[in-house]
This record gives sequence, structure tokens and C-alpha cells, in this order.
Amino acid sequence: MSTPFDVAVGGGAAGAACAAHLAQGGKSVVVLEQGPFPRSKPCGGGMAASVQRWFPFDLSPAVDQVIRRVRFTWNLEDPVTAELPGEAPFWIVERSRLDAFLMQQATTSGAELRCDWPVHGMARRGERWQLHGPAGSVCSRAVVIADGSNSSLGRPLGLGAARPRYASTVAVELNAPVDDPHTARFDFGLVHHGFCWAFPRQGGYSIGVGTFIGREAGDAEAVLQRLLPDLGQPGDAGRRQHSVLRIWDGHHRLHGDGVVVVGDAASLCDPFLAEGIRPALLSGSLAAQSLGAWLGGDSQALATYSARMRRDWGESMAWGKRIAQVFYRVPRIGYQLGIKRPTAPQRIAQILSGEMGYGDIAQRVIRRLLLQQG
Repeated sequence: MSTPFDVAVGGGAAGAACAAHLAQGGKSVVVLEQGPFPRSKPCGGGMAASVQRWFPFDLSPAVDQVIRRVRFTWNLEDPVTAELPGEAPFWIVERSRLDAFLMQQATTSGAELRCDWPVHGMARRGERWQLHGPAGSVCSRAVVIADGSNSSLGRPLGLGAARPRYASTVAVELNAPVDDPHTARFDFGLVHHGFCWAFPRQGGYSIGVGTFIGREAGDAEAVLQRLLPDLGQPGDAGRRQHSVLRIWDGHHRLHGDGVVVVGDAASLCDPFLAEGIRPALLSGSLAAQSLGAWLGGDSQALATYSARMRRDWGESMAWGKRIAQVFYRVPRIGYQLGIKRPTAPQRIAQILSGEMGYGDIAQRVIRRLLLQQG
């Protein structure tokens, strides 16, 4: 039998980030990508520039646009604009480009990439994992489950949510002139129990319609028929992609015996604003740290990964979920009390930039919304 890899990792942003850290730390890594690589993914591409602190290499080559302000509206009217803190607070990336950049960092450091290699099953054999795919099997000391929102590998191992909660989205890539390339737009009135966004990128927009109720994005086409003309484009413009997101829905164990789950497969997506890239990169980076220690003999290191994700992300998301439950119950009131207040847009801007968490504002916001609804 061939010498096992130290770690087998799934593809995507979380997996590629983890692979890059591990490979640069001298670990032998194989990345098993279920399809071709890179591939287009339905993703708005917004992430806080503060993610840079988790990486020893410069991420700016993967950045498409720098966002300096956020414009909120209700049914495309009643606008509120917030300036984001810092010199380059919020980045827009194209997911295929970001994934490819991170993977290049990994492979340059010695990681092996195998495309069109979906994992059909995995089993623990003594101190090793054996992963089975269409072209045989791969043996590794540890596994990073990073197979996205439709993950099927974590649940049988008791990792992540046993019954994931989903949001559904329709993403539109639109090539068009951009009036204000440094302003991201969020609208809270067009979508029932959700919102839509328009992020400027080089040569156009990344647009999304998202709802936190069930796995259907409602009448997304009706929403786009209103939103796209507001951007000066016909209602049928752009290329549509439908997808689901696993929304954060409680604290769950993210580690097992020589295995961790990261990114969308770990149900880390923000339950209020649907931010997914930042928790993907955070989980990939923290998982790599813990795996490095575990491979070095620290038997408690993987438990530390679960604990740090709970502390550094989950505790804020627990408050984000409570805010979302109250806000989206009566979103018109939520917009007036949660967005229109003088300090509210800046607080959301600080959350988007990674400068603060939902726990910093939650109790005041929830109390205000509940009193008004009562």
C-alpha cells in the first residue's frame, strides 16, 4: 500500500484555505475536488478584508473590487448609506478566482490536486482514513470534510447539524456598466423573509436573491424584474444560478477521530446576512492549525477546533439568528428600527467588515423590535 497522505481535503474556499496552510506547514496534502477545477459557483463574493489576518500570503491578487460603503433600501426606496470602517474594509471576489488562487498557494507548497474525484464513502481503518472514489481509494491520517452545502459526509459521523437549516438563493452574474463601483447594495423589502443584494465587480454586478424560509427562493424572477431595471438593465439580463446555503442553526460538534468539517458543510453561513466566505476561510484556517497540532501528537487539538469555531463565530451567529427571527417576522418594522436608526447602518457595516459581532448589538436591537411588534 502506498504511503498515506497526512491530510485529505475537499475543494472549495474552505478546503483550499486549509490545504494551503497545511502544505505550507510541511504536511503532505491531497485535495479531492468532486468536479473540474476551478468551477463557477453561485456566490455574491463579498467578504471582510479582515480575513487577510488569517493568511501568511497576500490575498489582494484575488480581489476584484474594494467596497467602501453599503446602501440599504426598502423596496428600492427609503435609502440609507453607511460608510465602512478602514481603508479597504470589504472585498468582492469571484469565487472561481479566489478558489484557484488559494489552491495555487497549496499546490505551489506541495499539495496534490485531483479533479473529478467525488468521495463516495469514507471509513476509519485503524489510525487511517480510507476514502473511496470513482478511480479507487485514497488513504490519509486525517480528513477535512469540505463538500459544500449539499454535504453527505459529515452527518453519518455525527458532525455538524443533524438536520441542517437551509436558505435558498438565485445568483445572477451581470455584465453591465457600474455607476458606483465602491458601493454594495442591500434591499430588505423585495423578498419575503429575505433580501437581495447587488455587489459591483469589474465589468458588472454579482446579484443575489435569498430567502431564509425553506429551500425555494420564492418568486425570484419577479424580484429580478424589479431590481435589474433599477440598475439600468432589462429584467431578464444576466446568467442565473440556483443554489442552497446551510445556515448556522446552533452549536454542533465539528470534529471527530482524525476528521473535521469546514465551510458550508459545517453550516456556518450567517443566518441574517448570508455571509459565507468569511466563515469558510476562518474554519479552513483554524482547522489547519488544529490538524497540524493533532498530527504532531496533541490528542485534544481537534476538540480545540470545535471550541474555537464556537467562540470565534458561533457565539456571534447565535445572536444573529435571534435578530433574524425577530427582524424577518415583520421586516418593514425591522427596517425602520434596525436600519433607519442613526447608528444602525454603521453597526451593520462594522459587522460586515468584521469589526464587531452580532452580540455587540443584539440585546438592544431585539428588545427594540419586540417592543414595537408587541
